[in-house]
Amino acid sequence: MKSCGKIAIVGGGSWATAIAKIVVQHTHHIGWYMRRDDRIEDFKRLGHNPAYLMSVHFNINEIFFSSDINKIADSYDTLVFVTPSPYLTNHLRKLKTRLHDKFIVTAIKGLVSDENLICSEFFHQMYDVPYDNIACIGGPSHAEEVALERLSYLTVGCSDQDKAQAFADILGSEFIKTKTSQDVVGIEYASVLKNVYAIAAGICSGLKYGDNFQAVLIANAVQEMSRFLSVTHPLERNVYDSVYLGDLLVTGYSNFSRNRTFGTMIGKGYSVKSAQIEMEMIAEGYYGTKCMKEINRHLHVNMPILDAVYNILYERISPQVEIKLLTDSFR
Repeated sequence: MKSCGKIAIVGGGSWATAIAKIVVQHTHHIGWYMRRDDRIEDFKRLGHNPAYLMSVHFNINEIFFSSDINKIADSYDTLVFVTPSPYLTNHLRKLKTRLHDKFIVTAIKGLVSDENLICSEFFHQMYDVPYDNIACIGGPSHAEEVALERLSYLTVGCSDQDKAQAFADILGSEFIKTKTSQDVVGIEYASVLKNVYAIAAGICSGLKYGDNFQAVLIANAVQEMSRFLSVTHPLERNVYDSVYLGDLLVTGYSNFSRNRTFGTMIGKGYSVKSAQIEMEMIAEGYYGTKCMKEINRHLHVNMPILDAVYNILYERISPQVEIKLLTDSFR
């Protein structure tokens, strides 16, 4: 069995905090890159993240904090990237350490906006990391529930199944069940699309469409997701597995979902900017919608839900008008 070596977390948000808690419980040491020194000092003083999941406490002696990404990249074998996708390139701008020999794990449920690339493609193309050294974490996994140690199911995707299993073993616990997959591309695209569909679900909720229609919307969303995955990465997969459909369901229905919350505000009449300001958190589906629309301009997959969300968010078409047109396309 392969070893993941020394593991570091890159990112300081709620999902990064939840993953850090899972990993350090198993390894009793992690590196942790956070951009802001004041956050690091507050974390050390308080024993918890001062900004996210503040009820989750850590043994500070088990963590090496640094705001220097090169120091972290130099010192650790496995780097777990858990930053909002729009900020990834900014975090890496100062990176001088070569990543070729590192094991890269991405827990980022979004596309690299500047490049319209899923994270595995980004690290492979931009940093020369071999695909068998890149893994992703997927599945229905709200950080808040993971932090509360509520039963969750995670999938580790990697083309090297031994490496996937080694990292899955680190994540596994009484409240985290794990499995592995080779479908890195499918998992990453599904995690982007489910955010788009959660925005659609939120918009419909804000417009007072009921549970009956929400069920039809999600049923059509999983079909749309399946069509896209079949075109972009043909592979024998079951889109009804938890890493695809499960993640879509929890993001589309849960009150923890930032993307659903963002969509609900849009449906109630907020502008995009005012909704973003009031949320004070990143709804990755906003950026993912634009990226997926641009990617699909070359693929021409039939994606009416993606098109509707794009028209509402970027073309400023009335949600009432756009969703009515969408409902007429469903059966």
